[in-house]
Amino acid sequence: MRPHPEPPAAPRDPPGIATGPETPPTGTGRTVTVGGVRLARGSMVRLRPRRRADIFDLALTGRHAEIDAVEEDMEGGLHIAVTLPADEGRHFTTGLGHRFFFTPEEIEPVEEGPGSAARLLVAGIGNIFLADDAFGPDVITALRAAPRPLPEQVHVADFGIRGMDLAYRLLDGYDAAVFVDAAPRGGPPGTLYLIEPGPAPAPAPHAAALPEAHGMDPVRVLALAARLAHDAGTPLPRVLVLGCEPLVRLRGDEPDVTVGLSPPVRAAVDAAVDALHDIVGTLLADPGADPGPLGPLPQAVPRLGAGTAP
Repeated sequence: MRPHPEPPAAPRDPPGIATGPETPPTGTGRTVTVGGVRLARGSMVRLRPRRRADIFDLALTGRHAEIDAVEEDMEGGLHIAVTLPADEGRHFTTGLGHRFFFTPEEIEPVEEGPGSAARLLVAGIGNIFLADDAFGPDVITALRAAPRPLPEQVHVADFGIRGMDLAYRLLDGYDAAVFVDAAPRGGPPGTLYLIEPGPAPAPAPHAAALPEAHGMDPVRVLALAARLAHDAGTPLPRVLVLGCEPLVRLRGDEPDVTVGLSPPVRAAVDAAVDALHDIVGTLLADPGADPGPLGPLPQAVPRLGAGTAP
């Protein structure tokens, strides 16, 4: 319900987890280490409010929660924002979601079963007012409406043209991220490509790394993320791009907007949803694995190797 202003009381160490003076919680502002376990957005924890906590927090004692953010105040104190799995509005799609704040001393890592520790981000990017550039956002919409949901440890988000938001989200401790975007490669419109960019570039100066305020250039987003990760000492996730060959390409300086995908790109949306299920399944089992061929799609699918970016 609140960041705690008072100094933390002596933690009550649970069996098998040391959070006392020998191993104090540490963090970077995006992740926090508790009892030797690195926690980030999406990690599951058990809540252990202090005895001096308010009545609302005490009522959550022993409940499992999902970390939504690790936030750092001006004095360097860490505050963990969590949501409850039973809260239907916890992803704020209904406007009724609730976030609760605890200190690192008030949470315990929850052990996860075999094969469930990997965390992935699926990010739709593109401008919905530039015709086929809206491929990424439209795929995210279709993915959320599909009868077969992705596993809980996969976070699905439409970033639109918010490049800076995406760069910061890449620091949230994901093992892999899949960008969904229009990708002109010269093939027939509607062709899907699976692209793995080359190694992250050397961190650029901050001014050079900043993405456009009203545009989304994946290369500049990755450059900014590399700069931020270098400064924070945080590793970046592996990044793949599921791209679609556009038919209608706009620069953004046209006098009129164009809303809606062209027919061949629209036809590729459902195929992209199916492809994402396959890619996600492989990466959850092993984030470093080769997702392999994408399976049957409307048109031939060139699979590009490392070092090729959209």
